[in-house]
Amino acid sequence: MAAIEATELSKRYGTLIALDRVDLTVEEGEIFGFLGPNGAGKSTFINALLDFVKPTHGSVSVFGQDCQADSVRAREHLGVLPEGYSVYDRLTGRQHLEYAIRSKGADEDPVDVLERVGIREAGDRKASEYSKGMAQRLVLGMALVGEPDLLLLDEPTTGLDPNGAAEIREILREENERGATIFFSSHILEQVQAVCDRVAILQDGSVVAVDTIQGLREALGGGTKLVVTVDRTEPSILESIRGLEGVETAWLDEDGETVEITCRNDAKMDVLVAFHDAGVDVVNFRTEEASLEDMFVEYTGRR
Repeated sequence: MAAIEATELSKRYGTLIALDRVDLTVEEGEIFGFLGPNGAGKSTFINALLDFVKPTHGSVSVFGQDCQADSVRAREHLGVLPEGYSVYDRLTGRQHLEYAIRSKGADEDPVDVLERVGIREAGDRKASEYSKGMAQRLVLGMALVGEPDLLLLDEPTTGLDPNGAAEIREILREENERGATIFFSSHILEQVQAVCDRVAILQDGSVVAVDTIQGLREALGGGTKLVVTVDRTEPSILESIRGLEGVETAWLDEDGETVEITCRNDAKMDVLVAFHDAGVDVVNFRTEEASLEDMFVEYTGRR
């Protein structure tokens, strides 16, 4: 059974189209990344899953339970770390977890959950004293209570340093190994690439790509990234590079000397020849496998 099934899901606010006939299936047991630039419709999709907004057309379900017609039963499967969450300043971390345990009818020890998300020592402090990263860990701990079938996480590593983000990724892997499906939205593409089985890219309310990282790479002609250091460049040169057959994107790094080009393998020599013909000296070049960020740029046109 699919963990999430969206069929022709649409949401309009007057003339604004937030979601446009989205068809999306997330299989049970997947770690699934949900990507898109600001305003693409990610939050609207998640809010439809939680029955915070009603679709204009279409439907979305969780483990076969319609998220609007049977929202209570659908939410029984969920552990949620929402965007824009807030904690109760007067309650301690332990009290937050005790509340989550009672409300879900679970039997976890709150201290064990605090330990797992890395804030055991702060468990008896009021949440008003927590940093943003600590509050993020606390709300994640509340989402983990009751061993939910589906973890729905919106920007789960916001406010965390690199070590903290790595700890969260490890928790997600552990949850997935016990059988949970993980669905998370993030703008930190390295986090998504590190853990996801598949990703969907949303653009202007529509799904423009769904695949594994390697599948997306192959769909872009092999996904080679050519990194070229030049003695000079100018907009007209970059435009000529972008116009070459087999070139997907080309942009100048902030250093003003490095040009990054995503292209097919057979287009690499054409790129170097084009620099030469434009009177540009190539100081150095190397090839890399295209990253998720490179592919995101290609699919959305935004860097």
